[in-house]
Amino acid sequence: MSIISVSNLSKTYPSGFTALKNINLDIKRGEIFALLGPNGAGKTTLISVICGLAVQTEGTVTVGGHDIAKDYRAARSMIGLVPQELHTDAFEKVKNTAAFSRGLFGKPRNPKHIEKVLRDLSLWDKKDSPIITLSGGMKRRVMIAKALAHEPQILFLDEPTAGVDVELRKAMWEVVRELRNSGVTIILTTHYIEEAEEMADRIGVINKGEIVLIEEKTQLMQKLGKKQLKLHLSQKLDTVPASLDQYHLELSEKKDELIYTYDTKGDRTGITTLLNDLREAGISFNDLNTTQSSLEEIFVSLVHRA
Repeated sequence: MSIISVSNLSKTYPSGFTALKNINLDIKRGEIFALLGPNGAGKTTLISVICGLAVQTEGTVTVGGHDIAKDYRAARSMIGLVPQELHTDAFEKVKNTAAFSRGLFGKPRNPKHIEKVLRDLSLWDKKDSPIITLSGGMKRRVMIAKALAHEPQILFLDEPTAGVDVELRKAMWEVVRELRNSGVTIILTTHYIEEAEEMADRIGVINKGEIVLIEEKTQLMQKLGKKQLKLHLSQKLDTVPASLDQYHLELSEKKDELIYTYDTKGDRTGITTLLNDLREAGISFNDLNTTQSSLEEIFVSLVHRA
């Protein structure tokens, strides 16, 4: 069931620049959806429109059945947004800034909920610290605490680990997984491919304001992922024998490796018959290994194709 539905959405600025072109997108309740795209692709603009911070030129957006334009308060109260830029009162204490954010949405005071959010984000021991004294990673967590203070059902994370070191990034991934397990729907924009590969249930690719593809992550990897079998030869080859033409083998520059590329979604890989035919051709090898194309290679090829 969709918790967010975007239909025929376009956004053109007064200058004439079209940031979004005819976007159609449904986000399922309880999923982690990663929106991938190069800088300037329209990721932040799309989030801004869904969150009611920018007005679309055409199309409709509903959040939990509420139209973001006609029923703004109800739609917006379901959403928590962690923007790309860090916006906090530097001298405010951590606990107070989260409690204040809750009040902005007209929610009654709930110290227990604020405490739970801060504990979940490993911020409770910093609750009385001014934000200015925190590290970059901790400040990012405070932004998430602010977004969760009013108990939203949907959390938008716009480049949540930008400028965060690898160790903190992995800790953030853990936080996001726990939020999803608690029932929060998460939409994540990122240009860190491994972030999407690690966490997302589904992936959308946006380029030049248009959605290029939306796919289950595992299906995307299967559909567009290729595997390569590398055979390290016992003796160098000058050329690949004609008897092996059907396999479209590549010979490495050093002529000591044969590379066989096959489709992961095919019924048969052809590896067994290849090995038999190599033996018949008198070609022996002393090692072999397989590699699979990463989501990064798939992403680059998609954007290039688009």
